[in-house]
Amino acid sequence: MPPRRVITGRSQEPRKRFAEELRLLRTERGDGLRKLGEVLGWDWSLFGKMESGQTLGSPEVVQALDQYYGTPGLLLALWELAVGDPTQFKEQYRRYMVLEAESVNLWHFGVSTVHGLLQTEGYAYEVLALGGAKGQELDQQVEARTGRRKLLEGEDAPPLRALLAEAVLRAPLRDVVAWRDQLEYLLEASDRPNVTLQVLPQSVGLHGLVSTDVMFLRLLDGKTVAYTENAHRGELVEENSAVERLQRAYDAMRDLALNPAESRKFILRMLEEVPCEPST
Repeated sequence: MPPRRVITGRSQEPRKRFAEELRLLRTERGDGLRKLGEVLGWDWSLFGKMESGQTLGSPEVVQALDQYYGTPGLLLALWELAVGDPTQFKEQYRRYMVLEAESVNLWHFGVSTVHGLLQTEGYAYEVLALGGAKGQELDQQVEARTGRRKLLEGEDAPPLRALLAEAVLRAPLRDVVAWRDQLEYLLEASDRPNVTLQVLPQSVGLHGLVSTDVMFLRLLDGKTVAYTENAHRGELVEENSAVERLQRAYDAMRDLALNPAESRKFILRMLEEVPCEPST
């Protein structure tokens, strides 16, 4: 492949640049989308969606493209930058997303929903659709949300402690299969050495975060910030005394929650209560 100029005139936004590089490599080779699908073994429409920016695809697909085009690691590197690009999130969430990606320790309490770092695709679709997203916007938001799970993967992944109110586990999705997948994913995540899941039983009664989801992020400089959220808005809390008050409420709930082993058994019981998919 001939060397390219340093100044290309192409997009500097990671997601758009990734799509542009995919289109450029394919057209330079003279391939059609259908041929690409036949050679690599994926539906050709997937490559069309990747080139239009509708989806980023999976790392397996991107690695196969790297091998096919003879660009070892290039496309995968661009894909990783696109996955971590905060501009794919709504503007009001971007600063939080940057801090989340840079955090070295995380603590979360979920009062009504599973946190985005632990959501499956099916769960994310239903939650985001309730917020009004639809069509291509919904697809992109789901991909952005589920892409955040990479933060908790790998040897250097930061530790996460997640407290789930019992109500989270008693609010199933409309899609039984998707709900089963979500519960199974929580169990899978709880097996990781860096993830601790605890369930807060309803029997504990009222508590200091009774109507608020909160995530604490410890940053590289040792500072801790908090992000509080309800159904309508979120707020990044950076003032030390405010963060301290939230932490005290969180610590009190952690002391009342089931331990990790008991919490795992609780999630297993919830999974057993999910009705079997009707036979066809």
